[in-house]
Amino acid sequence: MTPIDQGVAIGAEARRFVRSYHNGSLCTLSKKLEGYPFASVSPFVLDAAGNPVILISNLAEHTKNIDADPRVSLLVYPCADDAQAVGRVTLTGRAARLPDKNGFGERYLRYLPQAQDYFAAHDFYFYRIQVENIRYIGGFGKIHWVRPEHYAPPPTAALLEAEAGILAHMNADHRDNMRDYCRHLCACDAVDVEMVGIDYDGFDLRADGKLLRLDFPEPITGPQEARTALVAMARQCREAQGQETI
Repeated sequence: MTPIDQGVAIGAEARRFVRSYHNGSLCTLSKKLEGYPFASVSPFVLDAAGNPVILISNLAEHTKNIDADPRVSLLVYPCADDAQAVGRVTLTGRAARLPDKNGFGERYLRYLPQAQDYFAAHDFYFYRIQVENIRYIGGFGKIHWVRPEHYAPPPTAALLEAEAGILAHMNADHRDNMRDYCRHLCACDAVDVEMVGIDYDGFDLRADGKLLRLDFPEPITGPQEARTALVAMARQCREAQGQETI
């Protein structure tokens, strides 16, 4: 594997890690305490290019900090008893307010419906963090700086355009398949399940109120590839179920 191929592989691993979580620690440069970093908790949802989008109030301290200096970092990590023993990713870049509040709202609220009241408030706005540097720690001895072009997925305009239709179809006609995904691929027996997003690397389900991330064996770029991948996963689950009944 060439150094470029290795960089792309590590970048994809870091990106898939970030896709699995929707809460992070946001660090801005304090306006009130000049020169000091200021950390806060921030939910986020990734856009099609892998950039985190956050919903924040213009009254919040971190928003005032961003408006004064857009340089930020976002630490993404799972809650664990031993936080240093698990993977984590730090994304650094510049945050900028999105001009259209409704442009990203539908996708954001699919992932974080509890933010509906904030979304409706007049003083909350979306800010996108344009990723410039990535620090990926995948575990002991697995530590990398990742280049942004290796972290970002390729353009997937066709998939992005088809996403709403794919979700509607899966949620209307294939909830049994999604329950099988939960059971056989995530070891989770779920009753109430829906697909909330699909992207280059995989898709997200809400299963009995909990978000689950499932990665595709191979990336997809359009709706036909998505269909093929989802059908193959359903077949895999049926085969697993047949083996269990033998």
